[in-house]
Amino acid sequence: MTTEQTTSPPRTGVGIVASGLSRTIHNGRRILDDISLTIRPGEVVAIIGASGAGKTTLLETLAGVRRPATGTVAYDGTAEVGVIGLVPQDDIIHRELPLERTLRYAAQLRLPPGTGPADVTRRVAEVLAELRLTERAAVPVGRLSGGERKRASIAVELLTRPGVFFLDEPTSGLDPAIAVDLLRVLRTLAEAGTTVVLTTHQITDVDRCDRVVVLTREGRLAFAGTPTDAREFFGLRSLAEVHLRLDEETDQAVWPDRFAAYRDVEPPPRAGAPDAPTPEHRPVGRLRQWTVLTARNAEIVARNRLTLAILLGSPLMVLGMFALLFRPGAFDPTRPSPNVTVMILFWIAFGGFFFGLTYGLLQICTELPILHRERLAGVRLVPYLLAKVAVLLPLLALVDLALLGVLRGIDRLPAVGGDDFAALYATLLLSSAAALALGLLCSAAVSDAAQATLMLPMLCFPQVLFVGAILPVPAMAVGGQWLSYAMSNRWAFEGLGHTAGVERLWRDGGSPLGPPLLATYGDSFSRPVWVNWLVLGGFVLLFLGATWAVLVRRESRRAA
Repeated sequence: MTTEQTTSPPRTGVGIVASGLSRTIHNGRRILDDISLTIRPGEVVAIIGASGAGKTTLLETLAGVRRPATGTVAYDGTAEVGVIGLVPQDDIIHRELPLERTLRYAAQLRLPPGTGPADVTRRVAEVLAELRLTERAAVPVGRLSGGERKRASIAVELLTRPGVFFLDEPTSGLDPAIAVDLLRVLRTLAEAGTTVVLTTHQITDVDRCDRVVVLTREGRLAFAGTPTDAREFFGLRSLAEVHLRLDEETDQAVWPDRFAAYRDVEPPPRAGAPDAPTPEHRPVGRLRQWTVLTARNAEIVARNRLTLAILLGSPLMVLGMFALLFRPGAFDPTRPSPNVTVMILFWIAFGGFFFGLTYGLLQICTELPILHRERLAGVRLVPYLLAKVAVLLPLLALVDLALLGVLRGIDRLPAVGGDDFAALYATLLLSSAAALALGLLCSAAVSDAAQATLMLPMLCFPQVLFVGAILPVPAMAVGGQWLSYAMSNRWAFEGLGHTAGVERLWRDGGSPLGPPLLATYGDSFSRPVWVNWLVLGGFVLLFLGATWAVLVRRESRRAA
């Protein structure tokens, strides 16, 4: 008996040949052990096994997302293949946007360069119709039902007409009726020539597939063939008991050895197939990616009213606290208040830092799965990061301008001319930009929003203590002085102080506190303001470069 149905008509699509796949995790445990199998074009194949058996690992290895320790994966077929479609278990898709807008942005990132707006619109409409989502096109993704969100996640990958679809637990958490409907959709795709490979815990899904791949708890291949042949091989009426049957054997090598003998009659995987992790696909250019990602980020922010209210409302709250905390006239040349001017300048600098940090701190960690998925579709990291900056920096520019303008209007800033006010604004904006880049770096380094939130006080306290406002830098211990060089807020504080003319104000203002205070600060406010700008600009580039490196590192570790 063979494990393949050879009477079915040939199908176009992408076939997959896996030979000797093995993979070991960091503790030395092997989660895939010498897996060899063939998936024919246009088949629907289910991968099943107990939790921890390596189903997702095998799926991602077949998809080229993870590299095997040993073995190869090769593709062949006659279909015109765009890219591989990979649909993770979670609904990895922005929930703020309407479904049609989500697919439009995805199409602009995935379809070949030169695809015009009319072609994008037509392809989005086709995919919506194929997945029976046309009537839900204007509904935000977050308001779709579970089955509809799953189909929406599939729709993102279907835009490029992939030759092979990989889906991780597509029916997990769905009602039985919705799960059956989703499998019918996948069957329709297969009949159109798309090879479909999925993992599942729902054994009832298996009978709707052409073939089933069974893994033991040790990540070995226990069976690969039709569901009918699987029941006969394991001696079961229903595959619902297959995990129990596998666990009945104390020697876990029994079933893999039996299957090795069983499939001797099956044609072996073809030798010499080209080792190609993915079919050739040319992504859109960096500039195009940047413009699309920028437009999408801006729309996400605009549609999330709570986030927008927080982004713009928190500076208003800070302004109110400034008005309540500091009396007007601290910078009056005839009766200045040196200690108050220090605090005003410091809290302005810290305000710009805090706004930038909080704007960036949740930007990447909350969408790491989406970024990973889009990286597989060809999205590059530099356009991705610059798109974040392109949306958030104008908001910061507006907030910083309002902060300085209102403080000047209520007499909490010196009566400077237009050039000096512009210099104050440039210093504050550069400080916010450096903090934004630091927030993006930390957001890329953590795994979720909770970790990012916990980092906020850890990042803020040093920017308070080692800036030189509470304790002047020359009065610090040597270690503190060296650490102060790494505080971007120090350079903003000193730049603001230089432009505000605190040296002249403290020396010539007639206050007895001025000269002693100036002496403790040494030459902190003597440097030309452009030096502070240069340092702050260096922080921006340093933190953005480090963010890129962290994301590259995360990607390589995920694939390893």
